[in-house]
Amino acid sequence: MSNQLPVINLMGPTASGKTALACELYERGNFELISVDSALVYKDMDIGTAKPTREEQELYPHHLIDIITPLEVYSAAQFVEDACALIDEMHS
Repeated sequence: MSNQLPVINLMGPTASGKTALACELYERGNFELISVDSALVYKDMDIGTAKPTREEQELYPHHLIDIITPLEVYSAAQFVEDACALIDEMHS
């Protein structure tokens, strides 16, 4: 039996209720929310991205949202590194 803590992934098409389910899970247990939507990493790009509202983000803090400007370079490899570092930190 592994002592490793699980990582739950919510995946699905746009507007399928992933954010609502994530927020419900957050309310029910000890969860952290990490966004894996490539458009949500960008600051000031709220229109057309289905980004959780400020109110939702205050109630249900999300990681890796609004972390860079659209003018900054940010690769998929950097995203994986950042997400893995967050998960390691959360599990420590």
